[in-house]
Amino acid sequence: MDVHSGVHFGQGDSTKQQERHYYLLSELQTLVKDLPSSFQQRLSYTTLSDLALALIDGTVYEIVQRLLDIQHLTERNLYNQRQKLHCEHQALKQDLTKKHKEALQVCKPHNLALLKPNQQAEVEALEVRVKEEQKMMDKKIVAEMDQKVIDQQNTLEQAGVAGFFITTNPQELTMQMNLLELILKLQQKESQSGSFCY
Repeated sequence: MDVHSGVHFGQGDSTKQQERHYYLLSELQTLVKDLPSSFQQRLSYTTLSDLALALIDGTVYEIVQRLLDIQHLTERNLYNQRQKLHCEHQALKQDLTKKHKEALQVCKPHNLALLKPNQQAEVEALEVRVKEEQKMMDKKIVAEMDQKVIDQQNTLEQAGVAGFFITTNPQELTMQMNLLELILKLQQKESQSGSFCY
């Protein structure tokens, strides 16, 4: 009996595991060739081998898919929040324009000199408010997406996926995005060929 990661495998299971590891490693090495050379140079054989080991039972594929689903839901939710804010702003602008037109229609000619500067001040105040609220919304969106990245990094690191750890370093983030791309391409290739077995 072989002992691998605390799980006991019979000789047949161990051979299947080794064959699967070799297959995944070979596929990863082929897929890496499609990535930028700067990324290829940073990927060692050991990293690819460790990644292949993490992919053997298919659990990482499921984790990555769930993380993507959560990310897409979050993106859609944040987009909808921003659209809602945009619509609210449009409604405020329309209401103000309507209010100003009505005021101009009932305004006595001698009061126009006072009314127009007041209306212009109201328009400018609304524009400032809209810009500030949009800026706050955009900051909220960036903060939420940054948190999603940290959550994803943490989840994949805990799952033992090579190359994943919490970082904000742009080079490391690019490396992790490329590793995710490899995982997704390999998952797609396996599901299309039917060779995906746990």
